[in-house]
Amino acid sequence: MGKSILIVDDDELMRSFLSTILREEGHRVAEARNGKEGLAKLLDGEFDLVVTDLRMPDLSGLDFMRLGKKEKPDVRWIIITAYGSIGNAVEAMKAGASDYLTKPFHNPDELRHVIRRVLREAEAERTISLLSEELGRQFPPTEMIFLGEKMQQVYQMVREVAPTPATVLISGPSGTGKELVARMIHQLSPRKEKPFVPVHCAALAETLLESELFGHERGAFTGAVAARKGRFELADGGTMFLDETGEIPPSIQVKLLRVLQEREFERVGGTKSLVVDVRAISATNKDLKTEVSSGRFREDLFYRLNVFPIVLPPLIERREAIIPLADFFVKKFSEAFGKKVTGFTSSAQSGLLEYEWPGNIRELQNVIERAIILSKGEIDAHHLNLESSGEAATSEEGLLRKNEREMIQKVLAEAGGNRKRAAQILGISLRTLQYRIKEYGL
Repeated sequence: MGKSILIVDDDELMRSFLSTILREEGHRVAEARNGKEGLAKLLDGEFDLVVTDLRMPDLSGLDFMRLGKKEKPDVRWIIITAYGSIGNAVEAMKAGASDYLTKPFHNPDELRHVIRRVLREAEAERTISLLSEELGRQFPPTEMIFLGEKMQQVYQMVREVAPTPATVLISGPSGTGKELVARMIHQLSPRKEKPFVPVHCAALAETLLESELFGHERGAFTGAVAARKGRFELADGGTMFLDETGEIPPSIQVKLLRVLQEREFERVGGTKSLVVDVRAISATNKDLKTEVSSGRFREDLFYRLNVFPIVLPPLIERREAIIPLADFFVKKFSEAFGKKVTGFTSSAQSGLLEYEWPGNIRELQNVIERAIILSKGEIDAHHLNLESSGEAATSEEGLLRKNEREMIQKVLAEAGGNRKRAAQILGISLRTLQYRIKEYGL
């Protein structure tokens, strides 16, 4: 689907040239003869992108962009400058331009590629932003999340560290809400208007993770048909959330340490150093000190990430939050599924409080979602399908799950925590193993 683009240039031939190319690409194009006219059209309309010449009478392209960005901060900008004025283009990039082009153009494809890339990156950042908002609406209220003495201590730490630029390491079992805490730190920080960009480090192979974090240049590897920004570039000015940090391969740990210390890196296949301003929040369900001792994790990177540690307790250590959280999930899934579920029977409440919750809040949410589907009116103990704490599973499904959990735990130990090797031994995909590890709270 075409985008709405404003072209601003005092050269009529250049405007006509740019308009023709962009209309051929399927975009809606408006034109302005100078910066003042361009500013009036920008403020009066809705545009995705402005392409403007840098040197214009009355109002320069740079001043036009600065004024325009104050009123329309979501619009992207591409600056056109003469070949000998690269210094001005660099100044424009610092002021917020997405890219620049030098004239005269040697090939119309140069313009097409830059336009496509800038619009693609804008769409990606918009998707990340919308996803963050959607997830934010799904989370329980703050007072419920931090119910109990231990979580109140966590909440106090969150409020203290959020306004600072400190790097935070959130540790705790799977399913305890580490990403939620990271999002709260971001929302309470001066960076809240900038992107929150999560990366789940265990879900990607080493080569893909490197490209995802740092981006790549065109031709860097097979399939790299165009240059692509990495997550660090997309998070510039905002917060990067590195989930499952303990799974980052050693080769990438080196590059990660550099970008955290010096704020610069190169894209895969590139030689140009890029500088970013990103706050890092990482999370792990592993004991990173043990990983350092075993040589699987760099000690210098550990200390760089562990500036401000926050430890989340398992759900079983804050039983006072179980019923309020369960009630929240009942309301959420009842509305989602169009069912009228009033709450829990006394036996169901007893079951919720007695269960050990190896998968923590994530498991609680999954259990309630399944119970909503099965129940009518009130949720009873049999809808929850829980095993009593400390007792062996009585159902065939429960026994299978118990045996599977024990087998995965055993193989992981034999493989020294190497998930890829454990998946090969078990004869399952790495993705399946990752899912089981999270499901069973390993």
